[in-house]
Amino acid sequence: MSETTAFDLGALSASEGYRLLTSVVVPRPIAWVTTLGENGVVNAAPFSYFNLLGSDPPIVGIGVGNRRDGQPKDTARNAMTRGEFVVNLVDEAGAEPMNITAIDFPFGTSELTEAGLTAAASLHVAPPRIAESPISLECRLARTVEIGSNRILLGEVICIQVRSDLVEQGNRIRTENAHLIARMHGTGGYARTSDRFQLDRIALSDWRNPPTDSR
Repeated sequence: MSETTAFDLGALSASEGYRLLTSVVVPRPIAWVTTLGENGVVNAAPFSYFNLLGSDPPIVGIGVGNRRDGQPKDTARNAMTRGEFVVNLVDEAGAEPMNITAIDFPFGTSELTEAGLTAAASLHVAPPRIAESPISLECRLARTVEIGSNRILLGEVICIQVRSDLVEQGNRIRTENAHLIARMHGTGGYARTSDRFQLDRIALSDWRNPPTDSR
């Protein structure tokens, strides 16, 4: 058995815990979230505290921290005010503009404009999607959970827009052709999803009575 090193998060600072957690919980999918401000300006920001949490109803969760002054970030403020947001997934081509939208621009600045991105109309919510994103999830805010300084947006996905060349046989998505990226450690590390392998789930009957030479 290999030797382990234990880290007591209660004895560490918040920043030390952040560095540890973002180094071990990897890869993390990226939610490139678009919201609509009260002034009508489209806000865009990436978050890697993100995942699919359920399918009936379809729920995604996004961890959105506060600004350094303790106030809610524009994404959280807009989503809570309007009750809607769009999660755009990030491909390799979108990495650089996505990184631009992570800059702490002043409130009221359109990150889409700064990054040279295009807003495209959503079908069921007011905030637009990012046209350059291969896959966009239109969401209605289902609940906001606040634990300490953590703020988690739970959104019900009501529509998915997928670039047409990724769709085949009705509703089968060729995800491997989307070239999505994921977040690694917290200092600028990212991963591609092009290195994959297939491992089918084993049925209990096959495990109890395996075919000849399967083990």
